[in-house]
Amino acid sequence: MLLGTPAVVRGVNVIGRRPTAQPPNRPKVWLAAHYDSKGQPISMATRTLGALALALGALATPAAIVPALLLLFVGIAILARNRVTDRSTGALDNVTGLVAILAILDTLPRGADVGVLFLDAEEYGLVGARALVAERPDLLQDGAVINFDSLDDRGGCITVLHRPGPLGQAVAAELGGIRGRWLPVVVDGIALARGPVRECVTIMKGDWGSARVVHTPRDSADRLTLDAVRQVAAGVARVLPAR
Repeated sequence: MLLGTPAVVRGVNVIGRRPTAQPPNRPKVWLAAHYDSKGQPISMATRTLGALALALGALATPAAIVPALLLLFVGIAILARNRVTDRSTGALDNVTGLVAILAILDTLPRGADVGVLFLDAEEYGLVGARALVAERPDLLQDGAVINFDSLDDRGGCITVLHRPGPLGQAVAAELGGIRGRWLPVVVDGIALARGPVRECVTIMKGDWGSARVVHTPRDSADRLTLDAVRQVAAGVARVLPAR
């Protein structure tokens, strides 16, 4: 539920790769991050609690009808405020992901077989990633995608292995922290993993406090040192040359 979403969402995906005369002219590894941002009156953390209340209310047994109705009311009351605004600069979500990719490119040797995907309209249902998979599947054929989304100074690293493979496992081992096949977050890696890729992972960093900031006016540059960006970029760059 997201009130105020445009009926038609338009965006532009930015695709960067080094020109080469060698077929198939697609990199083995893509570094991806969405560059759009979105404000909302309630944070990701609050929306998660609202969705949880709705789910628990719907799953409650008839014997617990009063608590179930209360949970449903709370969930609906929270999510009813879930509308689009322009009151978030998107520093954490997702300028940090973009800067991490640029830092990795600065570290890698010249000529590294790596491409870049700056994807649009992630905040409106992964529109840019889904369009790329539908319209340019040739770019992703047999490649590996490392997607970056929200790298906070606080909290630990989180690696979501949408489609596991040796590169993703190596990145997860290098960065440490939590790794898993699924987390209750919506990220471009979900859509990209449905394409003809060999493997796909999303890297995040943060904690519950980070979720309380995302999509709110508090998601501003002045609360970030970019230490997390430097940490993640250095870790990924150490893994990539060996591949």
